[in-house]
This record gives sequence, C-alpha cells and structure tokens, in this order.
Amino acid sequence: MDDDIQLDVTGPVLVVGGYGTVGGDLTRLAAPSWPLLLTGRTPERGRALADEVGASVRRWDLSDPEPFTAKVRAVISTVNDPDDRVLLAALRGGVPYVDITRWTARLQRATAVAAVTPPTAPVLLSSSWMGGVTGLVTAALAYELGGAAAVEIAIRYDLKDRAGTDSVEFMDRLGLDYEVTEGGRRRMIMPLSGAGTVTIGGHRTKVARIDTPEQFTLPLVLGVDTAITRIGFSANSSTSTLLALRRTGFFRWGRGDRFESTRRSMLYSPGEGGSALLRIDVRGRDGERRTATVTDPAGQAHLTALGGLLGLRRVLGEDGAEAPRGVVFPEMTPLPQDVVSAVEKAGVRVEVA
Repeated sequence: MDDDIQLDVTGPVLVVGGYGTVGGDLTRLAAPSWPLLLTGRTPERGRALADEVGASVRRWDLSDPEPFTAKVRAVISTVNDPDDRVLLAALRGGVPYVDITRWTARLQRATAVAAVTPPTAPVLLSSSWMGGVTGLVTAALAYELGGAAAVEIAIRYDLKDRAGTDSVEFMDRLGLDYEVTEGGRRRMIMPLSGAGTVTIGGHRTKVARIDTPEQFTLPLVLGVDTAITRIGFSANSSTSTLLALRRTGFFRWGRGDRFESTRRSMLYSPGEGGSALLRIDVRGRDGERRTATVTDPAGQAHLTALGGLLGLRRVLGEDGAEAPRGVVFPEMTPLPQDVVSAVEKAGVRVEVA
C-alpha cells in the first residue's frame, strides 16, 4: 500500500523532518503563516517544538514501509528522501511540493520522476545551496543586469555553526566527478579542483569546487554560459586538509560505507552557532557585473530554512504572483526584483555592489 497524501486547501503544511536542525528553523518561520504538521522518525523529539508553535506532530519514518496518510495544503521535505516517497506521494495527491535537500543527481532524478508522473500541482526543487537562496539572489542580480552570462558562487561554511547530520553529506560526493557548464561548454571536473582565495564578507577564504544543483539549473534557466560554485571553510586549515586528502586520492579509494563515518567526521562538529556567508558574482551579457554578499547572523540552518519558507510561498502563490505549474527551480521566480527585500525581512543582510 502506498503513502496517501491528499490535497486539503484548508489543511496544514506538512513539514517532513519538521523538528530537525533545518526543519525546526523552518517550522518557527512558517508557523505564523500556516497551520503545520511535523513528521519524523521519533515524534517525541518534536513535542516541545510542536507545543511551542501550535503544530501537530506525527511519525513518518521514510525507512519504514508502513504507509503514511494525511490531508495537507502543501508538503516541504527537509530530509533526505532516497526512494522519492515524499515526492511520489505529493505527485499522486496533487499536493504542492517543495524539496530543499537534494544533491544534483537526486534533483535530476526527481525531475525525471515528475516527467513520468506529471504533476498537477507545483513542484519546486529548491535544492541549490541554502534552500534555493543562491538561485534566488542570482536571479535578482541577473534581473538588474538585464540578463546574465556567467555566475560564480563562493560559500564560506562556518564550522562553528549548528549542523544536522545530513549537512556534510557533500563529503560523500568528493570522489565523484560532476558536470559543469563553463564557457558555453559542458565538461566533467573533479571536486575540490580550481582552488583559489576569495574575499567573502571581509574574510579571505580558501575555496575549491563542489557539486551543487545550481550549477545544473542556472545554465538551463538563465542561459548563462558559465556557472561555478566553490566552497571554503571558516578555518582555512580545514580546506587545506581536504585539498591535501584529494591529492592522495582518499576521496576515490575512501568511498563507500566503510569510510563514511571517517569522511563525515572531518567536518561534522556542530557548534552552538555561527554566521552563514556567501558571495555571488554575476556578469551580464554586456560585461557589467554585480556582486552580492549574503550574511545570515542566525546561521546556515536558518538561511536554508528561509529558502524553504520562500519556496512554500512560491508554490502556494502567496508571494505576490500566481502559483507556478509543473516542475520549477528557485531562479524561475516571476518576481526577481522582490528577492532581496524578501530575504532581508528575515534578518539576512544582502549587500550588492
């Protein structure tokens, strides 16, 4: 028996993983706007948060075959959905759906799943870095420039920040080559290649390439001939360590379950809090440039949750424009001129130069 999620336009928003690190922040952001139903493996862990915001909480363990049923107005997934259970249930039920957790290959697979089971409600695959914030801000800069030819994104990952166990999943992909669009041509590159140093929010940060979904979607949506994302860490020594390990071939021979805990432990040491920092450089078709520095003092989980909140508004048509049809990505926003103000209302600083 399949999961049965049905559309009820007066029902709650279903937040899958609604009391995790990102899910908890999203729950607090979304609670003033909609009734909420939070799910996860152990609902007892979510009782206090549910009571705090007036939400309901139920068990839905995606690894447990027991079917889940609910009537909701929208679904947002803040956890890994390896078998597409949440996506397929939303597609079958004609329920607006947002996903903020997929890496590129899984986003591509979700797009294919939606092609086979065409959606009758909006499907927003909002998994570019920070829940789609990078895609949204890029779209805003491209709008100012009258179009974009190239995009370069640099992320400063704060090792002191709060983090969920899935937040360093990208470590498992550092041994896998991925496709980029550069100079109008697609090619395969190695993770952690193209190392360099960039200033992000006043911090000189050593960065190197990483596979993120916006490098797949931005060329499709905005027509850019170059899309590059790099990541660095608040301690440059951590970035240097990863680069050194790459040179030994560790991320090739150390793939698989045997070394998973070793890979993730290199970066997973969640602290009490830090700032989210990223820089987006966009070059227009006439050579003019814009740079946005995005700073969220509340941290990386909060900024990702904000991306999810903006995604919910988009699929429900509550952001000032009609809800979309079919599968969309964040940078397909019909209101790019409103992106910066929407982000800043949540306490995030966006400096454009």
